[in-house]
Amino acid sequence: MRLAEAIADAMTRLQAVSDSPRQDAEWLLGDRLGYSRAQLFTRLDHELAPVDAEFFERLIARRAKGEPVAYLLGEKGFWTFSVAVSPAVLVPRPETELLVAWALAWLNDLDAPTVVDLGTGSGVIALALKLERPDAQVTAIDLSPEALVVARGNAQRLGVAIDWQTADFGEWLLGQGAAQDLIVSNPPYVAARDPHLASLRFEPQMALTDGFDGLNALRVIIANARHRLRPGGGLMVEHGFDQRPAVQALFVEAGFDGVETRLDLGGQPRATVGRAP
Repeated sequence: MRLAEAIADAMTRLQAVSDSPRQDAEWLLGDRLGYSRAQLFTRLDHELAPVDAEFFERLIARRAKGEPVAYLLGEKGFWTFSVAVSPAVLVPRPETELLVAWALAWLNDLDAPTVVDLGTGSGVIALALKLERPDAQVTAIDLSPEALVVARGNAQRLGVAIDWQTADFGEWLLGQGAAQDLIVSNPPYVAARDPHLASLRFEPQMALTDGFDGLNALRVIIANARHRLRPGGGLMVEHGFDQRPAVQALFVEAGFDGVETRLDLGGQPRATVGRAP
């Protein structure tokens, strides 16, 4: 079987589960063979060795059941780097890069800022902020020890030092400690009845949904964040595209000033910030 035939067959099988079946197939086959997608394109007439064909078949079978490509490859690109991922953490989304860009702009005029990432998962937000601002003191919190194993490994590979802590959102926010310049979070915000959860069944559900209306984690974070922020410090959260009114109301109710929501690259309301008075 030629590479072109293997890709075409995989595309047909992946159409029901993927918006980009060709890209998925090429990534998986290229990873197996050690080729980039561009290199793969110049070798489409090459024969696929039986051992490679068998391995590729197993990958496509798993992808056809809905397993994310990132889990099959073991890594995912984010911001300017790649991180290791596993079923212990969410697959990083491009939408979350908005949170990073906005956070960096917020920190732009601060020297040696202190930043906390609540619900860090694979660590991508904390890692991006530390890589862009080496002078920042970055703390990353997650309730899952398994997720922090992945995050610590990513930090080690990227050569950055972050204070990783295993804790619950509420417990950490109500605990004792230094006031922070910025708290950022991409918490579980998918409602339990959201039909999209069915397509995300391979990812850790506790990182996706609160099992209720999708606002519980946001309620806890927004209601208690001022306890751990310095005056003028910022709270920045990612949320669902249809949650802007509710999230803004929570910020106002908690006494934040300058509440503002920004759109992601798809034009959807995706992140909201408020300043502690």
